[in-house]
Amino acid sequence: MPAPSPLPDGLSLADARKDEHFAAMSLLHALGWRDTYRGFVPDEYMAREITDDRWVSCFREDSRTGRYRGLLLYRENVPVSCINYGPARIGAGRADTICTFDSRGYEGWGEIVSLYTRPGERGKGYGGLLLEEAILRLRAAGHKNAFVFVLRENEKARSFYSAHGFTWDGSHTDIPFPPNTVCVDLRYVKTL
Repeated sequence: MPAPSPLPDGLSLADARKDEHFAAMSLLHALGWRDTYRGFVPDEYMAREITDDRWVSCFREDSRTGRYRGLLLYRENVPVSCINYGPARIGAGRADTICTFDSRGYEGWGEIVSLYTRPGERGKGYGGLLLEEAILRLRAAGHKNAFVFVLRENEKARSFYSAHGFTWDGSHTDIPFPPNTVCVDLRYVKTL
């Protein structure tokens, strides 16, 4: 893997490999879901499923198998943003994930699986730092293209990814949430 890109003073980057990293990343995911998807994902589902430790076991398993990598950005020892990336998810996916994506036809691609920044820390460039580092690492791993799924209604995220060279390729996936809500995720792609 390439060495991490230089970071501004006060910021540090950690490859997520420890339980403390997994707990911090899970909390960032939960805070992101509660803030970003409110009004789109049913409230009952959010209250029941989106707990602070919801993703700890997923991150632990990803680290153990090496399937996906996690990076955690700290500002003066406070976790402020995280990203998960790796090869495209092909097939039905794991049973312990909230959303499953089938990306047949994108074999060999890299994927930005998730990117969340603590709501009060957005707009400071943290997500961009992590995204660019993950892109460098995907390229170093041999991926020539990458994609990310973005909620159709999430205009800020769509603008963010567009500003980093991603474009919607016209494909999408429907994500059903009980009892009767369907969210649409658009696939944004980039040549690496």
